[in-house]
Parts: sequence; C-alpha cells; structure tokens
Amino acid sequence: MSRLTHLNQSGEAHMVDVGGKEVSHRIAVACGKIFMRAETLALIQEGGHKKGDVLATARIAGIMAAKRTADLVPLCHPIPVTKAEVDLRLDPQTNCVRCQARVETRSQTGVEMEALTAVQIALLTVYDMCKAVDRGMTITDIQLMEKSGGRSGTWVRET
Repeated sequence: MSRLTHLNQSGEAHMVDVGGKEVSHRIAVACGKIFMRAETLALIQEGGHKKGDVLATARIAGIMAAKRTADLVPLCHPIPVTKAEVDLRLDPQTNCVRCQARVETRSQTGVEMEALTAVQIALLTVYDMCKAVDRGMTITDIQLMEKSGGRSGTWVRET
C-alpha cells in the first residue's frame, strides 16, 4: 500500500508539490443521495416549495462548490475547473434525491475532491431548502465512482 501523500517524513500535514507533474485532462465522477419523507419528495417534484426550485438551486450550489473546493479543504490545490456538471434526480421508489457530479480540468492534479465536494454541497442545499418540512433527512453514500487522467490513469469503482 502506498503512503499518505499529505504527510511529510515527520508525519506532519503538508500540501503535496504537484509542480513536476504533467498537465493532463482529468475527470472525476462522484455520487450520493439524500433520503427524505415521501411528502418532502413530492413537494420538490411539484415545485411547491416556498424557497423556489430546490433542484435548480442545489445544482448551482454544487457547481459553485466544485470551483471553491480549495477554499474548503485545507490541502487541496486551487485548480482551474474546466467543466462541472451536477445532475439531481428524484427517486420515488426509495424517497431520495440522487446526485451525480462530473468535474473536469486540464491540470497537474485531479478533481476527485471537487466532484465529491460538489455532491456534498448540492445535497446539503437540498437539506437546507427542505429542513423546515423534514428535519429527518439523511445524506448518505457520498463516493467517488470513477476518475481518469494523470499518472495513475483510470480508476472505476467496482459495483
């Protein structure tokens, strides 16, 4: 197993030097879900929420979060996000909203953290907009699904 790259020889946290890495096209896809009561999901679907379009607001929040990840996660490099897509879908079978984020860059380091952050913030936005009617919502299963580019190449989660 490889060592933790954000720890130096003394075990102290530090920012990894990516200056010697080659610029390449990098992509990461992450996903997650927020479970809620059926009535809450119906309220989102009907567009009857007093705060406005829940999914549109969450989508924009996720995109903004992808671009601001380095401001939120201490050792992340600020990188140019060339594309960020956030897809939110209602799943009435399980009373949840499913979120998937795809983030791309042409940089010296990957965008896994940006994709994961986009999903988390999009789902937190759904929670924030719906908490007045359903405080029992649960955000779960935030995970990287795949990444490509860079020295380590392609990785895909086994299902």
